[in-house]
Amino acid sequence: MAVIILKDKCIGCRLCVKACPFEAIDIVDKKAVINDKCTACGACIDVCKFDAILKEESEKEQKDLSAYKDVWVYAEQRNGKVMPVAIELLGEGKKLAQQIGTADLCAVLVGNNIEHLAQELIQYGADKVYLLEHELLEKYTTDGYTKVITDAINEIKPEIVLYGATHIGRDLAPRIAARVDTGLTADCTKLDIDPEDKKLMQTRPAFGGNLMATIVCPGHRPQMATVRPGVMDKAEKDETRKGEVVKVAVQLDKKDIRTEVLEVVKADKEIVSLTDAEIIVSGGRGLGKPEGFQLIEKLAKKLGGVVGASRATVDAGWIDHSHQVGQTGTTVKPKIYIACGISGAIQHLAGMQTSDIIVAINKDPDAPIFNVADFGIVGDLYEVIPVLIEAYDNADEIFHALKEAAAANA
Repeated sequence: MAVIILKDKCIGCRLCVKACPFEAIDIVDKKAVINDKCTACGACIDVCKFDAILKEESEKEQKDLSAYKDVWVYAEQRNGKVMPVAIELLGEGKKLAQQIGTADLCAVLVGNNIEHLAQELIQYGADKVYLLEHELLEKYTTDGYTKVITDAINEIKPEIVLYGATHIGRDLAPRIAARVDTGLTADCTKLDIDPEDKKLMQTRPAFGGNLMATIVCPGHRPQMATVRPGVMDKAEKDETRKGEVVKVAVQLDKKDIRTEVLEVVKADKEIVSLTDAEIIVSGGRGLGKPEGFQLIEKLAKKLGGVVGASRATVDAGWIDHSHQVGQTGTTVKPKIYIACGISGAIQHLAGMQTSDIIVAINKDPDAPIFNVADFGIVGDLYEVIPVLIEAYDNADEIFHALKEAAAANA
């Protein structure tokens, strides 16, 4: 599908230029000309008063799928530090490459003065690291990163490209997919390779989390997906691994980037890091009041964990959205997840049910949360949590007493 200009009808009025959201139309010799930024969105067709623009519905040649190989992971980095989701994707990408049998696992590293991160990615499982460095890539911009990764995909032709479903990944992946004319499955929670034809099977929640849909992309390459942070197991680090670093020539100019990052201002409030937490204590509507999170925070601090929350409490304004766990919040996979006053709606379960150990505290013995809990306590959380804190303190005192006794007898 492509947008074409009928030059005999075009009068160069520039209405289409003003309407195009992608700056994909230039005026050359007083005629509109489509450039390579066009996504065939049709905005120009709607404003043309002279019927000079058409969307051409013609069959494209089938892509030579055999030309595409290897599994790519976009290794998101910020301020010279690899994001945890990239390490999760390397672990999952290695499994996919092994299932395909003929594919290497490759990391795509974009930025400036970041070559030192390549060896870290190799240690986490990458067989090859494609390094895209340029001074205009120092800070993330949608235009800059989209162009250089698109150019690399067109040149090297990976079979699969995975991104983390972070703010950056969700901004970047759909734009690249449109540029390379392929599909994208967003917010995947499971990835597999079809043993018969080696297609990527991309599974994600659908219809509000009431069912899981598995999606394939049979006729286009690369196969692309974003994956929620905290869903996949992190790759194991092996400091003895060896790999190849490939420096990709970057063609980028200031005119390719429509925005300029003037300053990065960090939030003036503490933002909770749910995806990295090993222990999460979450509060739900059963708290009854926003002050209930003071008790949740007390237990979380005692255990060395962080505070999570259900969507109901966030919507009620009891706690900031950064604490929300669930399908519309953060997907987590801690070692211990303690759900306090959370009934267990399917949207919440979708974000935490892969936790290693789930502890549920709820007054309702029939609450759905107990169906996924490893340990359940039926009772008033305002009575149960203080008992848990006291028991922890007592256990801590006993532990220290044993240590002192052992030291005295040594």
